[in-house]
Amino acid sequence: MAEKLLEIQKLRKFFPITQGIVFQRQVGAVQAVSDVSFDIYKGETLGLVGESGSGKTTVGRTILQLHKPTAGKVLFDGMSLTELEADAMRQVRQRMQIIFQDPYASLNPRVPVGFTVGEPIEVHMGIKGKDRSRKVQELFDLVGINAKMANRYPHEFSGGQRQRIGIARALALNPDFVVCDEPIASLDVSIQAQVVNLLKRLQKQLGLTYLFIAHDLSMVRHISDRVAVMYLGKIVELAERTELFVNPLHPYTQALISAVPIPDPDLEKQRQRIILQGDLPSPANPPQGCNFNTRCPVAIAVCYEEDPVYREVKAGHFVACHLVKNGQGGKPSE
Repeated sequence: MAEKLLEIQKLRKFFPITQGIVFQRQVGAVQAVSDVSFDIYKGETLGLVGESGSGKTTVGRTILQLHKPTAGKVLFDGMSLTELEADAMRQVRQRMQIIFQDPYASLNPRVPVGFTVGEPIEVHMGIKGKDRSRKVQELFDLVGINAKMANRYPHEFSGGQRQRIGIARALALNPDFVVCDEPIASLDVSIQAQVVNLLKRLQKQLGLTYLFIAHDLSMVRHISDRVAVMYLGKIVELAERTELFVNPLHPYTQALISAVPIPDPDLEKQRQRIILQGDLPSPANPPQGCNFNTRCPVAIAVCYEEDPVYREVKAGHFVACHLVKNGQGGKPSE
């Protein structure tokens, strides 16, 4: 069993809804993340998938303490990040970095990319002058960017090159853990595979641990060791990659996987899509009982009354569904 790097325990992040111009008062809350628990092991990639608005990005940012959690604990290498003082958190944050979704917005357009990558090296490590330039050059070489382009500005690079520069910046402080927040979502399809293969190579070379957030299930299957599925602020299923794709237990996971295209034309014709009706409910007013009951094709009475317990139904396979019994999903009994 690999050693745990991160332990997420009953994590919550609610954003207040206020009313009034001068005297603002809270009238509600957006439940972006609600009672999320999972572990991430050293050297692995945990994929996190779900629809837009399901809370994936908020989970990643709350783990890094970019958002302070409303409740719950984040343990990183045994340290409780939610209880650390600012100075101690600043030291730990060097070991935890993020690759942002949009390479167009995550780089400062007013400074050369070499300065952007080199700034954290000087601020956190105290490396200046030629040593800093040498370190920047090494990082550019590592991600496949010509080091001679360090004096250019972000607008002079393509989207794929900008994302590689963002990866170089994330690696500048030699982190142990990296949140990849949909790093390929805004790139051309032809570039996506190159960036994912780069991330896999860097993980093997540097011993990195990833939380890989994405929409694309086929890409998540390619890069992840385990996969967690989120719906409306909660994790509904988590399992080893092959187990999840071969034996999905939660109706929402089954619907997601049924939408993944199959390269074989004959098998594609036989594929049965599960079409979910309706839209994702508002996280400011989630349904009573199971969050998925408004769209679930097999919901029964208890689904509208009780929130299902997130539990381990077989070795390493966790699910939150009333209909899953003894590691078997499916339709309700007659």
